[in-house]
Amino acid sequence: MEVTATTDPPEETGADTIAVGLFEGESIEGPAASLVESGEAKPKRRRVAVTHADGKRWLVVGLGSRDDWDAEGARVAGAVAAARAGELGARFLCWRLPAGGAEAAGGIVEGTLLGAYRFTRYKGGDDEDEGGRVERLVLSAGEDLSEPVSRAVVLAEAQNAARDLQNTPANDMTPTRLGERARELADSLEGLTVEVEGREAIEARGMGAFAAVAKGSDEEPALITLRYEGPSAGGPTLGLVGKAVTFDTGGISIKPSAKMAEMKFDMSGGAAVIEAVGAIARLRLPAKVVAVVGATENMPSGHSVKPGDIVRAMNGTTIEVNNTDAEGRLVLADCLAWAIEQGAERLVDLATLTGAIVVALGSTYAGLFSDDDAWAGAVEEAARTSGELVWRFPFHEEYAKAIEGRYADINNAPEARKASSIVAAEFLKRFTGDVPWAHVDIAGTSWDVGRPYTGKVGSGFGVRLLVELVRRASGAAEAPLEL
Repeated sequence: MEVTATTDPPEETGADTIAVGLFEGESIEGPAASLVESGEAKPKRRRVAVTHADGKRWLVVGLGSRDDWDAEGARVAGAVAAARAGELGARFLCWRLPAGGAEAAGGIVEGTLLGAYRFTRYKGGDDEDEGGRVERLVLSAGEDLSEPVSRAVVLAEAQNAARDLQNTPANDMTPTRLGERARELADSLEGLTVEVEGREAIEARGMGAFAAVAKGSDEEPALITLRYEGPSAGGPTLGLVGKAVTFDTGGISIKPSAKMAEMKFDMSGGAAVIEAVGAIARLRLPAKVVAVVGATENMPSGHSVKPGDIVRAMNGTTIEVNNTDAEGRLVLADCLAWAIEQGAERLVDLATLTGAIVVALGSTYAGLFSDDDAWAGAVEEAARTSGELVWRFPFHEEYAKAIEGRYADINNAPEARKASSIVAAEFLKRFTGDVPWAHVDIAGTSWDVGRPYTGKVGSGFGVRLLVELVRRASGAAEAPLEL
C-alpha cells in the first residue's frame, strides 16, 4: 500500500473515499454532516457510517471521547475505516486527520497497514469473502506530517514481516530459515551485520542449556547474532534477546495434542527481535544494538534431553531439567549470557515463556519482569507510547528459592506450580549478571489477540515496543531516556 501525507484538503487529493472522525458531543462539516444530523453516524468507537457526495464516498468513523483519543484509538479507527472502505470497493482512501497530530497520524497508518495484513501464501485462488483492498492511503492535515507517517510505515511493515515469520508453518519456518531472514536484512541495510552459527558452534561455546533443547531435533539450531551501529551512535549498547523455538512439542514432557499446532508461534519473540532490528536500521537510529536470537525445535526423540538430566549453561551454572517443556528459559539462559559477552549494557528479552501469563493478563498486557527500576520504567514508557502494553510483576527471595536445585545449582521447573511466570523470570535473572535487564513474557499477546488490526493470526507483538525503546534510549525521540 502506498502511504503519504499532504497538506492539501481531502477533496483535492483525488481520493475516491474520504474518512472523517466523529468525537462524542461534536459535529462535523462537509458532505458527511447529514449522517450525523440523521443519527446514522455515531461517535462510538469502531462505528462507521457511509454516504456519497460529489462523486466520492464519505466515511464517518466513531472516535469516542476526545479526552480519551490516543494512538491506540487511531489504530483502531484506521483499521475499521480501511476495512469498510475495502468492502465498498475503495482503492484510494484519504483521512481528514482528527486531533492528535503526529501521534494520531502514526496510529492511523499503523492500524490501516496492520489491519490490511493477510497471510495467504498457502491458499490457492482468491478469497471472495475478504473483499477489496485499499491500495493508497493519504493523510490530510494542516501541518506536514511526512516524518511520523514514514516512521509508522516502517514500523507497520516490520510488524507485518514478523507476522509472516510467525504464521509460516514450522516445516518451512525452521531455525535455518530464521537465520536466512536475518541475513537478508543485514545484506540490504546499512550498519547491520549478522552471524549465524549452528549446533557445533553452540556446543563449542559451552551453551549446554541451549544445546540440550536442540538435541532432540534433526533440524539444525541457529544462534543468530545481529549487530547494528547507527550514524553518530551514542549511549549504552542495547541487548535485544528473542526466544525462537520454531516448534515446541514439549519434548519428552510432551504437550497435550489440543492446540499443539499453535506451537509454531513459540518463535514469536525471535521474530519480533529480528524485524525490530531491521526497522531500527531502516530508521537509521543513532543507537548501538546487539540482538541475539536462539532458534531451535523442541522435539522428542532418542537424542532428546530427559527429565532429570543436568546440563551446564554458558556461564557455568548447572541446571536440573525437571521438565523438558520448560525449554524456553534454557535457550534464553545462554542467549542472555552471550548478549552480555557481546557487549550488551542493557538487556531486554522477548519470549512466549509461560502459559501462566495468559491466565494472569490475557491478551491485553504482556508480563514485565525486571531487576532494575529505571530500566523497567524505560520499558513501561516505551510500551505506553508504542501501544504494546506491559504490566510489571514483582520479584522476591521466596520466588528465587523455588528454583534452587536438589542435585544442581538450579532447576528449570519447580514441582510446586505457584507463581509460574515469576519463577521463570527468576530463572532467567540468574544469567544476567549485573546488567540491567527486563524480561517481557509475550505468550498472551503474540497471536489470537482479536484487536481490529491484528485479528486471530500472529500479531507481531514487540516490534513497536523494541523500536520505541531503542529510539528513546538513543536520544532520537523527543523525550530520551535517562539511562
